[in-house]
Amino acid sequence: MHWSRRILLGFGLAISVLAVAQSQPAAEVKLPVRRVVLYKAGIGYFEHSGRVVDSQQVQVNFTTSQLNDVLKSLTVLDRGNGKVTGISYNSIAPVEQRLRNLRLPLGESTSQAEFLNALRGARIEVRNGAVAVTGRLLAVESRPVTRKDETRTTIDTLTLVAEGGLIRSFELAPTTSVRILEQDLNQDVNRYLNVITSAREQDVRHMTISTSGTGARELMVSYISEVPVWKSTYRIVLPTTAKTKALLQGWAIVDNTVGEDWKDVQLSLVAGAPQSFIQALSTPYYARRPVIALPQSAVTAPQTHERVLNDGARSQLDAMASAPAPPPPPAAANRPVMAEKAAKRSPGAPSGASGGTLNGAFLSKAAPVDLSAELLESQQSAAETRDLGDLFEYQIKEPVTIGKDQSALVPILQARVDAEVVTLWTQAAKRPLRALWLTNSSGLMLDGGTFNVLEGGAFAGEGLIEPLKAGEKRFLSYAADLGVQVESKQQRERQRVTRVKIVRGVLTHTTEWRERRVYTVRNENADARTVIIEHPVRDGMKLVADAPAPAETTSSTYRFRLNVEPKKTASLTVEEQQPTVVTYQLTNLTTDQIALFVQQGTVNSETEKALRGIITQKSEVAALAAAIESRQNEVSSIFEDQERVRENLKSLKGTAEEKELTQRYTRQLNQQEDRVQALRNEMNDLKRKREQAQAQLNRSVESLALDATL
Repeated sequence: MHWSRRILLGFGLAISVLAVAQSQPAAEVKLPVRRVVLYKAGIGYFEHSGRVVDSQQVQVNFTTSQLNDVLKSLTVLDRGNGKVTGISYNSIAPVEQRLRNLRLPLGESTSQAEFLNALRGARIEVRNGAVAVTGRLLAVESRPVTRKDETRTTIDTLTLVAEGGLIRSFELAPTTSVRILEQDLNQDVNRYLNVITSAREQDVRHMTISTSGTGARELMVSYISEVPVWKSTYRIVLPTTAKTKALLQGWAIVDNTVGEDWKDVQLSLVAGAPQSFIQALSTPYYARRPVIALPQSAVTAPQTHERVLNDGARSQLDAMASAPAPPPPPAAANRPVMAEKAAKRSPGAPSGASGGTLNGAFLSKAAPVDLSAELLESQQSAAETRDLGDLFEYQIKEPVTIGKDQSALVPILQARVDAEVVTLWTQAAKRPLRALWLTNSSGLMLDGGTFNVLEGGAFAGEGLIEPLKAGEKRFLSYAADLGVQVESKQQRERQRVTRVKIVRGVLTHTTEWRERRVYTVRNENADARTVIIEHPVRDGMKLVADAPAPAETTSSTYRFRLNVEPKKTASLTVEEQQPTVVTYQLTNLTTDQIALFVQQGTVNSETEKALRGIITQKSEVAALAAAIESRQNEVSSIFEDQERVRENLKSLKGTAEEKELTQRYTRQLNQQEDRVQALRNEMNDLKRKREQAQAQLNRSVESLALDATL
């Protein structure tokens, strides 16, 4: 079924009160719509209220899709000496599930032959003309036959086992009738047909609300349901003088497709993006269970379940019961906002509206129309507004009447706002655009929608507006500026600018890559133009310090303001830089690195002199360290040789050469000890000099400070 058809069926709300008094006949009482709140998520909040007497029942009809939303949100309040005793609705299982519960093996769609085959073995009576045979159905078969005109076709043949074992066959022709003789089987067939019949009406769900109490009192029923999304459209009337602000008028397009008139309802429109979803709560759900063979001894073991994490929430019914009562509907004397059908005015339109409509104001064909901001401002009253956190509500001041299947243009906003007319140029646009640099100074949130601009009493263009928070500033482009031409050119290739900074032994080498882009603007118009040029924001690039400051910056663009006189040319130069920073420890620099810096021109003579002095001192420390290491190596070599001599002395005992060799080895050991002592004295002196040289190097490194730009 088509979606709009479902909505029409479901919202033809047969909300009636059925009297259940002892002897009085049932009386229908309508619960009309009193309040409607439409949301941008495609849902609406509906509130009905009326009077019930004593113990009565209210029946509400929905579609299955609507019932899913109703089950999530239904609230019923008995505002008197009574209470709600129960809410019930007809539960409809899927057709396939209900057919499986029948004894007849038939599907939702079946043919005559399939139906009869499902009755095999049953007692039936077959009548063909004057011939009537009673027996048990054996089978129904299809077989090909050749007719007299030589054409081949397929016919269905019913085979019957009559009394006495006689088998008879009948062609299932239009003149053949079959009657079921078994009462139980007839009941099964009736059940099958009832299931098929209910499948046609399964989209109608009847909800019954039972109340119990004494006397007359008010009953309120509220719920949410799917509705068309309401749309926003704006009119911006530019001022004729610089001393006044632009007039912003907002209208909402509301569609009533619910199949019931809205008469003098309290209408609210909520802007924002609340989350909403559909869940088939009204459809019985069957879980798939595995088929497990029974063991010889079947034992069911107990099991545990997870505990509830939080159980402190009140039910929705309790929350609504403690909520304050809604305000009474506006007085009937207030002028309702009448609806118009698409492309056709309602016969209830004002008598002075004999012409067409433009921008929500009725115009007359008899005289020229004054579309000044002051005139339009006097013709419209704005809605009351309320900030709801992430949402924003427009509550229409006057009661609204919209007939079923009609739409209305409802005023929601009227305010003076700051709007500067500029020419906007972007990288993606083929031509510069006329735009409003609009500041939402209305203090209200503007919902996204369309807008058109009136300038000098004439249409100037139209465009789209995204949701705009109070105080937010946004460009709204509405036309092409044919008199302005913009040329973008990269004037110079990238160049390198180097900065060298030395602080506490760390050399920071900064290389800045600069890029310059020139925008040339020609204004052929007869009046001056304020041109806003958008320059892209690129990763790693930033504006140089002496570059023109942008009027504003977005996440992806800089916006520069440029004033261009009539018939003149003006230019804007945007220069950017991308710094690259490399650090070096002065004590780790080598002569080759310094030579490379000098060759590349990245250090000046003063910096080179300071760095070479550091390298010289570093070399002195290194030379002293090498001398110490050399003497330490010599001492280690002497110790190894002394070990060899001592081993030789041990092996000389008892030999003829013992005395002579012992004297020679003793002299050699004495000489080595003298050398070791001398080396130790030299190392102590070298270490003292190295410490002094290192301290001098550290002082030179710490004291060296330089900040030079080349």
